[in-house]
Amino acid sequence: MRISLISSALVASLVGYGSTIALLLSAAAAVGATPAQAASWVFAICLAKGLTSGFLSAYTRVPVVLAWSTPGLALIAASEGINMAEAVGAFLLAAGMIMLTGAWGPLGRLVQRIPDGIAAGMLAGVLLPFCLPLMASAQAAPALVLPMVAVFALVRLYNPALAVLAALATGLALAFGIGEAAAPALSLRLPSLVWIWPEFRASVLIGLGVPLYLVTMASQNLPGFAVLRAAGYTPPVRPALLATGAASGLSAFAGAHTISMAAITAAICLADEVHPDRAQRWKVGIAYAGVWLLLGAFGPLIIPFIAALPPALVAALVALALLGPLMGAATGAFAHADQRFAGLVTLVVTASSVSVFGIGAAFWGLLAGLLVYGMERLKKTA
Repeated sequence: MRISLISSALVASLVGYGSTIALLLSAAAAVGATPAQAASWVFAICLAKGLTSGFLSAYTRVPVVLAWSTPGLALIAASEGINMAEAVGAFLLAAGMIMLTGAWGPLGRLVQRIPDGIAAGMLAGVLLPFCLPLMASAQAAPALVLPMVAVFALVRLYNPALAVLAALATGLALAFGIGEAAAPALSLRLPSLVWIWPEFRASVLIGLGVPLYLVTMASQNLPGFAVLRAAGYTPPVRPALLATGAASGLSAFAGAHTISMAAITAAICLADEVHPDRAQRWKVGIAYAGVWLLLGAFGPLIIPFIAALPPALVAALVALALLGPLMGAATGAFAHADQRFAGLVTLVVTASSVSVFGIGAAFWGLLAGLLVYGMERLKKTA
């Protein structure tokens, strides 16, 4: 095991964990998770990512790097009127659909037939409400947020992947250094899993479960497979979908949402510097798995520090973490001339966060975009 394999896995893991752990805790709070359930969510998803990454990398001899669904977290955090048991039911539906996509080709082809502009518009609409509070956070806590923004902007010029992690480190140092946050009482204890019986409510399954599946496939799995292909590997699509779907289904009972292929963090682990022999680069998946298992084990020490941060700082950190995904989604929404208006409608309806019949805005945004796109296609054909 070369040092370069371990170092790249460590950097990729810390970037993925540090840049979105605050968003995960916000999502847990949105569905009414207790502190024990939120800690179980973190531990379960770290186990799922680590064990599945290691298994797929060893089984396929391809460096498979997995992530938790960051757009999925934003979707969950925007939910209203959903309890934790109902969220688990939606997680199970999304996991089952991911497995079905891997096992049954027609479903995968149906998902791929959703126009790119509409899928991207839905993702942009989910992310936009979390980026807008950045300036309000800066106004509420300028001494904390403005230095974070400055560090983020500076580091991003040289290493975009580390920009959010640098902003997090700056926020932590300032919050505890100037007394805006009190260091929590820590105890050395092992993490534990909390079993959560799912509840299945039709409106939650349609409004959260189906959109969670769609954003995970469109914004995580498909780009993740593309990154592998660009690095010269044949993506193990079927094994990856079956394994991540199964792992997501099992971890859902402990409160965790879906895991998926990684794109940005995967690029860190696929560079030539990781290992000069491409055939040996799969071992980075083993190192990556080990780091995520350690992050899961130390969750009881990490989570209290994040939870102790001022709300304005957490909101700013979430906004900074989602600026990159929002830029990519907005670009995709307007990339195709014949899909721009449909993409815009999808974005606007989704960003409204309006729930109708108990079904969330992401579903209605997708439906509205498809309806507008279909009308335009019929007009063009006529």
